[in-house]
Amino acid sequence: MKISKALIFLISLSFLTTSCFEDNDDNVTTKNEINDFVWKGMNLFYLYKENVPNLANDRFSSNDQYANYLNDYSTPEYLFESLIFQRQTVDKYSWIVDDYIALEQYFSGVSTSNGMEFQLFLQPNSTSQIFGIVRLVLPNSDAENKGVKRGDMFSTINGTALTTSNYNSQLSADSYAINNATYNDNGTTDTSDDIVVSGTASITLNKLEYSENPIYKTEILNVAGKNIGYLMYNGFTANYDSQLNDVFADFKANNVQDLILDLRYNPGGSVNSAILLSSMITGQFNGDVFSTEQWNSEFQAAFENENPELLINRFTNNDDGTALNSLNLSKVYVLATASSASASELVINSLDPYINVVHIGDYTEGKYQASTTLYDSDNYGRDGANPNHTYAMQPLIFKSLNKVGNTDYFNGLKPDIELKESYLNLGVLGDVNETLLAAALADIETTGKAASIKTKTSPYLNLIKDSNSFIPFNDDMHIDKKLPHDIINKINFN
Repeated sequence: MKISKALIFLISLSFLTTSCFEDNDDNVTTKNEINDFVWKGMNLFYLYKENVPNLANDRFSSNDQYANYLNDYSTPEYLFESLIFQRQTVDKYSWIVDDYIALEQYFSGVSTSNGMEFQLFLQPNSTSQIFGIVRLVLPNSDAENKGVKRGDMFSTINGTALTTSNYNSQLSADSYAINNATYNDNGTTDTSDDIVVSGTASITLNKLEYSENPIYKTEILNVAGKNIGYLMYNGFTANYDSQLNDVFADFKANNVQDLILDLRYNPGGSVNSAILLSSMITGQFNGDVFSTEQWNSEFQAAFENENPELLINRFTNNDDGTALNSLNLSKVYVLATASSASASELVINSLDPYINVVHIGDYTEGKYQASTTLYDSDNYGRDGANPNHTYAMQPLIFKSLNKVGNTDYFNGLKPDIELKESYLNLGVLGDVNETLLAAALADIETTGKAASIKTKTSPYLNLIKDSNSFIPFNDDMHIDKKLPHDIINKINFN
């Protein structure tokens, strides 16, 4: 017999006997109580529900069968992972946390960081030795205060050489010392004699609570008699939307006629912030379709029957009543790389049907799905969350399509002008001679000239990881709008 959603939703927790949490008031939260939250939330919201047999509505024929199933998983994390569809290829982005307070702080721009962003590469002619190159130093961070610079190299942590087997534990520590390193090509173009030499200078870096302003750098440059705005934007963080609007007010006051949007290291964030940014770039499309959402079949049908407008995200001319400073551009230059993901890609993909988006750099990450935070409450919202634990889930719940239906860009968005950063010659961000910025400026000055700019000659380096990958929920695109509780309840009790 099929066990209905309504019945599952009302199952008594009296049979859940394995205790794993206890609060100060001796209220016991059981392992299976949290597992129950995990299964129900995934069964209701998960984008790939139809692809996971254990999430089928008729998976359990009785309450006992459901209880035994939950009891088979020793932790909520194990259960959650068992419900993910093709973790390595399709859903690389859903996750669960046991501390939603830290998650909420991260989404607001607060995290623990030493301020050094880096990329890790295999050392030349090695399959295990690793070295790092600093790509970005956050302002007023421990790294900046101690003199770390973009382009600095390191190959040891606390005196221990970095390898493919130890880099995660070494660099995840709250405090560690890096030794400087240099890349030596021995004066030849042949990479077989290239080596990375570790130096003796050491810097100890400490991870501290840090509020990152995603507006990393803004400039107004004059090229061929035109004012050109440059904005390096490193995260779609809703807390800084008003400051972003102020940047565009400055661009507007200075008659900026072209914009270079640098998203090369932007892993994503708030969908609403992406809409606001895109509306500031344009302005002439207020009320038009920015993107549409495709949920799992049950949610999709419920939205379409009850309120299809909820599936549509539209360009806007205000931020919660505050007028946006829009440039009304018909063309924008976007600097993007493999480190540009989710909401960064959403901006490129959603603007593309409306204006000329000149993507300079490399293929992007290829994340077109969005998530939301689910709490252990009756409606999966923050209010009324179970006070006896702090587990929350961030599963993929829909994929984004632009106005003409483009989505599923598994391999990332293809650049119009393919130009890779030269890792050994990174240049200064915002400097007119930095490779990617120079290419955009060249194209503005003389259309087509950017294609002639080449990355400075550099040995091929095998990229292993970047610092963003140490944050499990970094490549995220999440929605800020409230979930439709009437639709949730209707699906729950079908």
